[in-house]
Amino acid sequence: MITPGNVLRHEFVGLNVLVVHASNPAQKGISGLIVDETKNMIIIHTPAGLKHVPKKHSIFRVTLPDRVQVELIGSTVIGRPEKRITMRIRQ
Repeated sequence: MITPGNVLRHEFVGLNVLVVHASNPAQKGISGLIVDETKNMIIIHTPAGLKHVPKKHSIFRVTLPDRVQVELIGSTVIGRPEKRITMRIRQ
């Protein structure tokens, strides 16, 4: 189960997201469903089509399955999703 405490160690595909801040002002406010994730990008399905948002210099508000919202700083989730799932989080 995904919780705010372990969200960094889970897959983001299938979660709803809102781009709170982005280096490109045109990408701020994009919302939709995360359909794919690469090392440096999050791909969001919106009514206008697929949008590619870089993780670096972005802040995302992700809605977890239990409707809790968590803000993620993009630079903390840079990396391949499969590597991030197995990495150790330092506190």
